[in-house]
Amino acid sequence: MKRGIIALGLLASLNAYSQESYVPQAGEGIVYFLPKTKVAIDIIATKVNYQPGDFSLYASRYLRLNDVNTQPESHWEIKDIHVRLVGVPDSTKAYIMKLKDKSVSSNVELTDKGIVKAINTTSTEKESAPDYKLETPEPHENARKYMTEDILMAGSSAKMAELTAREIYNIRDSKNIILRGQAETMPKDGASLQLVIDQLNKQEKALTQTFTGTTDRKDKVFTFLVEPDNNAQEQIAARFSAQLGVLPTNNLAGDPIYVSIRNTSTLPVPEEEGKKKKKIDGVIYNVPGKGNVTVSYQGKKLFNDEMSFTQFGYTEVLVDGLFDKKINTRVVFNSTTGGILKIDKD
Repeated sequence: MKRGIIALGLLASLNAYSQESYVPQAGEGIVYFLPKTKVAIDIIATKVNYQPGDFSLYASRYLRLNDVNTQPESHWEIKDIHVRLVGVPDSTKAYIMKLKDKSVSSNVELTDKGIVKAINTTSTEKESAPDYKLETPEPHENARKYMTEDILMAGSSAKMAELTAREIYNIRDSKNIILRGQAETMPKDGASLQLVIDQLNKQEKALTQTFTGTTDRKDKVFTFLVEPDNNAQEQIAARFSAQLGVLPTNNLAGDPIYVSIRNTSTLPVPEEEGKKKKKIDGVIYNVPGKGNVTVSYQGKKLFNDEMSFTQFGYTEVLVDGLFDKKINTRVVFNSTTGGILKIDKD
């Protein structure tokens, strides 16, 4: 089934819709919601796993590599934080478009959550989640397939490490000879030369990792929704621990990631706002306001920008006269804020 509801009630028109703010009953007409805006914080965290090499104890002796860790280790890092807005149905702003006969044809498009998207047209707004490019571990070369017979037949780890280090130095010497053009048999062209160098680099890396060990990095996305709260400028969206990763707000093992949403709207609020409104026929929509969003961690500000919020605005009405038989009015709404993206008529 297609997302949304298209062309509901072909013998109905918007000039016959009566809007009421209450919980609609099934069968009365087209039920729709206006959205309220929430902040979605996508935390891209990377889990780093280190495994020591078989010859890590001999890294300093044979390769002059100091500070090589000889124990396995795992930790988390925050790679990036993305902030975006999402719209969720506002249960206090549920409306019904009552349908009557003898009217022009019309269609209404809703999201799969019942939020109005478009009237008499189709919205091109995408609702899919962001597609982040995440880092995943790549398979490591098996170093043993590059070890000589002498290395594999050695009677101790120390001897294997010594011979492996000698082979690494031989590979480096071979690369230098080729790059200087001093090899007895040189590659015929640049492509062949690059192929030989790449193969030698692969062998050197695999053998060197028997001393330095291997590090794997895997990204994971954690998403948290935060709703504006007038009573608290700074809220804890999540927590983070280098040992445990991204944690919920109630896990005190991590340091808090704060989000602050401050109302910066300067919109003139209609006089009727906040008072009991009389019944108005027409399409109710949101006029969103502005809010400043900041995200911080360990005293550092990771995000700071102004965004649109339904909660900092007010509602208005597209009077039903725009949708009479003589005018074909098309409206596209922002399903995140409920505001009008586009309106035209012919």
